[in-house]
Order: sequence, then C-alpha cells, then structure tokens
Amino acid sequence: MRSLEGLLVLDFSTLLPGPLASLILAEAGARVVKIERPGRGDEMRSYEPKLGADSVNFVMLNRGKQSLAIDLKAPDAVERLEPLIQTADVIIEQFRPGVMDRLGLGYDAVRKLNPKIVYCSITGWGQTGPKAQVAAHDLNYMAETGVLGLSAGSDGAPVLPPVLAADVAGGTMPAVINILLALRQRDQTGLGSYLDVAMGDSLFTFLYWALGEGFTGNGWPTGGQSLVTGGSPRYQIYRTADDRYLAAAPIEDKFWENFTRIIDLPEPLRDSGAEVEAVKAAVAERIASRTADQWRGAFAGQDVCCSIVATLDEAVSDAHVSARHLFAHTLKAGGREIPALPVPLAPVFRPHVTRGTAPQLGETVDPLLEV
Repeated sequence: MRSLEGLLVLDFSTLLPGPLASLILAEAGARVVKIERPGRGDEMRSYEPKLGADSVNFVMLNRGKQSLAIDLKAPDAVERLEPLIQTADVIIEQFRPGVMDRLGLGYDAVRKLNPKIVYCSITGWGQTGPKAQVAAHDLNYMAETGVLGLSAGSDGAPVLPPVLAADVAGGTMPAVINILLALRQRDQTGLGSYLDVAMGDSLFTFLYWALGEGFTGNGWPTGGQSLVTGGSPRYQIYRTADDRYLAAAPIEDKFWENFTRIIDLPEPLRDSGAEVEAVKAAVAERIASRTADQWRGAFAGQDVCCSIVATLDEAVSDAHVSARHLFAHTLKAGGREIPALPVPLAPVFRPHVTRGTAPQLGETVDPLLEV
C-alpha cells in the first residue's frame, strides 16, 4: 500500500507547478481528478512536441490522473462539483488571487461544504501584497527576487537559467511539503487548512548564503564576485582542449590540494593568499591543455569534486542513473512508450515499476463512481 492511497485530490491547476505537485501525490498513491475546461483542457495539452494526441509535457506531468471537463463559469458548475468537494481531501488551484472566490469555489465557500479540506493555492507572488495580481513567468520571479542577478556570463550579463526553478523549487515542492504538513495537522485536529504558496517567497530560501552576507553588513553579493557565482578559482567552469567544460568545485582545502596537485598548478598559486584572478587564469590555462577525456581519467578515483559537463543525453545514459533505476517507470501514449518523469519520492513510497497514461480530456464522467 502506498502512503497516500485513499486520498482524493481535486486539481484545478494547469501548466507546471500544480500539475507536478499533484503528480507527486498521485505517485504516492493519491487519486487525482484533474478539473479541465471543456474543448481545450489544460493549455499544456497543446504544446509541442506531441506524444499521441497531447504534448509530451502534458503526458509526463499528468500520467495516472483522471480528467473531468467542466466549465467553471457555468451556472451549475459549483452544484455539479459539490459532491466531489464534499468527498475530497485536497484541492490544488493556480489561478490569480480572487478568481476561485468569484467562481464560488474559494476556500471559505469550500470549507463550508468540507471543513476537512486542505486547500492549496499556488501563485507567483502570493494572495496579498502589491504584486499579487502581476502576471509573470519563471524568469520574472528569478529576476525580481535577486536570483538572476547573481548569475553572470563572461560579459557580466545575467545568464538564462536552463531550469524552471521558480515553478518547481518555488511552487511545486513547497506545495507538496505544506499539503503533507496540513494533512498531518488534520490528523491531529480534524480540520483542514488554507495554504498560500508563493513562488517568489520560496526562492529567497535558496539565497540563504547571499542573504546572510547582506544582512550582516558584509556587502550584498553580485554576479561573478562571490564563492559560488564565479569569484573563486575553487568554484569555476573551465574550458578543456576539445572545447568541452570542466565543472570544478574543490572548495575545501583537502580537495583543493588534490586538484592543484593533479593539474600541476605552480606551488605559489596553490596558496589561499594568492591573487584570485592570477590563480583563475593559471588554472584555466592548465585545464585548456588537455581534453575532457584526459581530465576525466586524471580525476577518476580522486577526491577533487570535479566533473566534465555532461549533455542531457549523456546524463540520462550514465551508469549511475541506470543503477538507480531512475527511469524504470514508463508512460504510454500514441502507441509509444517512453520513460516517465522521475519524481522525488523515495522508493519505499512507490516500490513498484509502473506503466501509466495521461487522461484523455473529460474521460471521467462520474468521478464519484470511477475509482
């Protein structure tokens, strides 16, 4: 038995943060009913590339769920949803603040029908404050919380992040954590709760080191100047002779000593008091003298905290990833079967290799009967 079996989740969200949160709950055993608008459904269905009728993005994020198509603006929408709300344990929604209230499905209305409901609202800037109604995407949240300002390319300009950190780390993960905490609290009190999850708020947690420097008067860090933003030779990306890259992070002295010995850095430059730019330039010159494979061999079995920057296809094919069975779960759509999106659940909570599909729009006719 998976830990969340018997739990019913109503997911009114679209795109990424909410659907990924409900996917994690579904993988742990919860039954998730996705509430979608008739005709088009979740906008993610229309994205490219396709895997069957829907986008591969949608299929990856919504496998193992059910789909109920209903126009939330219809006069009888709340009445139709009422039996389901009374049965549900969790509601996830991702509209701008006030939208669910106007639809008659806000927390105050829902808890009158079901005092045990755990109601989670995921937004960019939260339910209150001057930015609450401001439209934004992942890049905007990172820009306005200072995250993007701490990245810097060779020309000093911020670098476009390759991951949607605000959506996933700032939205999905806090939502799941707080939903589970609220369910635990409900076990103790018998009552549900309202969860205001703001992606912008959550991003500040990842800047703990930068906040510490700023709040203590040590100076607010900027891109390219601090330990983890390019200001140290001990935390850098260096180009190899064959135009690949070495991610070097020998921060602690024991790793730095091993690293500088292996690359044969001149003794005076190994000292912590050496001029930083001179050390960075010398290390860069040494790394550029050999290929990625040569450095991979030189660092193999050594404690140096160094890695050759992998392409995504190399990373997926890595022997360690295979040994961990990270992509053992699969999903089917359009006559094809591909690896499912890994979710951060320990194997004990999803012990069996599963094969699943994403729901067709509106395929669930009576969610109270279709279990």
